[in-house]
Amino acid sequence: MEYLIVGLGNIGAEYASTRHNIGFMVLDAFAKAFNTIFLPTRYGEVAEVSWKGRKIALLKPSTYMNLSGKAVRYHLQHRSVPNEHLVVISDDLNLPFGKIRMRERGSAGGHNGLQNIADLLETEDWARIRVGIGNDFNRGAQINFVLGDLSEEELATVSEVSSRIIEGVKILVTQGPERAMNFLNTAPKTEEKQEKSEKSTN
Repeated sequence: MEYLIVGLGNIGAEYASTRHNIGFMVLDAFAKAFNTIFLPTRYGEVAEVSWKGRKIALLKPSTYMNLSGKAVRYHLQHRSVPNEHLVVISDDLNLPFGKIRMRERGSAGGHNGLQNIADLLETEDWARIRVGIGNDFNRGAQINFVLGDLSEEELATVSEVSSRIIEGVKILVTQGPERAMNFLNTAPKTEEKQEKSEKSTN
């Protein structure tokens, strides 16, 4: 039983710490947590881990964001992984920074990488984990915003988010997507306290 976990991002050192590369950052943390490394392969880099008898392949496509579907389709077919065992991790402008949302299926929501995957797989029936990056930019400045570097404080938040997603994937492969969604879509208590504090201040 194998799962393919895909993190979306753009290759190249100049993109390494940008908001659009959160998918790559999560997978880097995943590989580090399991003491494994990524190796070059066709259309990307792959690291392999196992958890309680389940094989998990971590894929960072090398095709650039808007052509991610080519890498995803190839590795699904190459590894004989069914669509229901595919999870794609991406950034999301429509969520507050650091907010996590998992869905079993759905539209691309304007994300070029997700749209290309849906187009090449000819279906939207695969799980996605979206990580909020916020939308604090002026009109017409979206590209500069998503390709902008994260601050040290934001990178610390991404580290926390990555740890939570790793736990969510562990739950997914052992207990199923519903349990994983219940875990990932429920804000941690620290986040709930912060939201209540902000509401009371406002």
